[in-house]
Amino acid sequence: MFWDWDFAISITPTLLQGLKITILATVLGAIVAAVLGLVFAILRRSTNRLISRTTGFVVEFIRGTPLLVQLYFIFYILPDFGLRLPPLTAGVIGMGLHYATYFSEVYRGGIESVARGQWEAARAGNLNPRQTWVHVILPQAIPPMIPAMANYLLAMFKETPLLTAITVMEMMSQARSVANTSYRYVEPMTLVGVFFLIISIFSVFGLRWLERKFGGRAR
Repeated sequence: MFWDWDFAISITPTLLQGLKITILATVLGAIVAAVLGLVFAILRRSTNRLISRTTGFVVEFIRGTPLLVQLYFIFYILPDFGLRLPPLTAGVIGMGLHYATYFSEVYRGGIESVARGQWEAARAGNLNPRQTWVHVILPQAIPPMIPAMANYLLAMFKETPLLTAITVMEMMSQARSVANTSYRYVEPMTLVGVFFLIISIFSVFGLRWLERKFGGRAR
């Protein structure tokens, strides 16, 4: 038969183990991207031109090079300089750093959408920079950013198969391992596509809910 249900069922637990790694890498990568993206956005707003321009160059350089090349650099080249990272750690850092450049643009747009009067009110209230950011600017800037960030989170999830290039045993790696061992490619690759599709469909509904809840606040 072209499709073997018994074989498909037998390999499902293996693929689900890979799916756990896929989701873990996505979540951890998103956390790294969210934190670094905010740092990039704040540094680019610095009044010190050296800091702002250097940060802008770094952001554009990372965003302008392929994620796969960055993963190779972190996992295969950094060890030559004495920095050897486990595959999953390297993957999380690579994805997080890459998407931080996109998150930084989302942050920048959200921050610039805050009315100038809010900054002036914070100064009039004698708030220091940290208090201004934490209590005035970010609470107003973050809600409109959430739909865009969720879109990038979904994009990051779809790009996790690139981690197979640095030996992370995520779902695609598990499928390739099964296929290379059994010489059957239809079932594992189809199941991987189905798992990605199911999660993406649920994510789309979540994105639409976020857009309804927070999207209006951007205006």
